Amino acid sequence: MFAVFQIARKATSSMTRTGRLALAGSLLWLAACDAVPMGSVGGGGGPSIDPSAPVPVALLIPRSDPGAAPVARSLENAARLAIANLQGARIDLRVYDTGGNPAQAAAQAQKAVDDGAKIILGPLFAESANAAGIAVADEGINVLSFSNNASIAGGNVFVLGPTFMNTANRLMGYAARQGKRSIVIMSSPDASGSLGRNAIQRAASNNGIQVAASQQYPLTIEGITATGRDVQSILQQTGADSVFMTADATSAALPTLLEAMASGGVNPATTQYVGLTRWDVQPALFSFPGAQGGWFAIPNQAAQNSFESRYRAAYGAAPHPLAGLSFDGIAAIGALVGRGDRNALTGQALTQSSGFQGTSGVFRLRPDGSNERGLAVATVRNNQVVILDPAPSAFGGAGF
Repeated sequence: MFAVFQIARKATSSMTRTGRLALAGSLLWLAACDAVPMGSVGGGGGPSIDPSAPVPVALLIPRSDPGAAPVARSLENAARLAIANLQGARIDLRVYDTGGNPAQAAAQAQKAVDDGAKIILGPLFAESANAAGIAVADEGINVLSFSNNASIAGGNVFVLGPTFMNTANRLMGYAARQGKRSIVIMSSPDASGSLGRNAIQRAASNNGIQVAASQQYPLTIEGITATGRDVQSILQQTGADSVFMTADATSAALPTLLEAMASGGVNPATTQYVGLTRWDVQPALFSFPGAQGGWFAIPNQAAQNSFESRYRAAYGAAPHPLAGLSFDGIAAIGALVGRGDRNALTGQALTQSSGFQGTSGVFRLRPDGSNERGLAVATVRNNQVVILDPAPSAFGGAGF
C-alpha cells in the first residue's frame, strides 16, 4: 500500500520533529493500495442514458470498514453536495458498501449495474476499484475510482486521485523553463518510491531534462542518512543542478534526508531541491535544511478553500482530504449529462480535452484512465508558502 513511511525504531532529531504522522496525511494514500493491473479490459465505452430522466449513479464506498468509515461518510457527503449544486442534470445517487474488500466491491458493482447504474463512482481502494472494473467491464460500465494509483487505470477504469505522473510533469516542466537540465532522483525502494521514481524519469524525458543518477535509500534512519551524505559527491561527479525527492513530507524520511544532504555538503543555494509530495502539509518541515526554497506542487488553493467552506456550511465539519474526489466525479458526470447527450457517459465523453472544474481547479480524465490536474508550483520563503507559478485555469497553458 502507498502509505507514509514509518521509520523503524531509532529516535533522532528527525524522528523527534516529524515522527508522528497526521491521520489525514496518511489516509491520502489509502486510495492506492495493492493494485492488480487491469490492462485494457472494456475499452472505455459506456451505456446510453436517458438525459430527460434522473441518471442512476452508483457510489461505492467502504461504509462498514472501521478504518475507512469516516472517509466513506465524507465521500458520500461530498457527492450529495455536488448533486445539490448541479444545474441542468438530475442524478439518482445509489450508495453501495464495499466493506473495503475487493470481492465485496466486485459483487456490489455488479449489483449496482443490475439495479440500473449507468456509471460507478468509487471504490476507494485501488484493488477494490480494479475488481469492480473487471466485474462490470463486459457491460460497458465505466468506473471513476478514488484511487491515485495509475497502474490500475485503463479500459473502463479511471482514477480521480492526483497521480505522481501529473505532479512530476508539472514540476519538470517548470524546472525546464527555469533552465534546469540535470537531476538526481532520491527514492525509497518500496512501491511508492519506485512508482514516484518512474514518474520523475518519464517527466524528465518529456521535458528534456537528464536524469544524471537515481539513488535508493534503505528504509532506516541509518540508511537514509548514509545515502543522503553521498549526494554531494554524486552532484560533483555528474554536474546535476537539482535533487528530486519522492519522500512524503509527513514521514521521517524527508527531514532525515534533508539533514543528511546538508551535513554531506549539499548547498541548497546552488542545488535546487524538488519534492514530489506536498511539503506545505507539514509546516514543521520548513525548519529543516533545504526546505526553504524547495519546489513542490499544490492544487488551486482558492478552489479548494471554496469547496471546504461549502462543505463546512452544509455539514458543520471539515471534509476529509479525499472528499473532493467524490465531488469532482459528480461534477464531471453532471456536466456531461446536463448537455442532453445520450452518450454522455462513454469513454469518449469522459475524456473530453476541455476537462472539468473541480474542487481543486481544472482537471480532465485521459484515455489511458489517468488524469491531469491543474497544479501550482510553490516554495517556502521565511517559513511561508509562496506560489511561484499559479495553477492554470484551463488546459493548453504553461502548466500542462
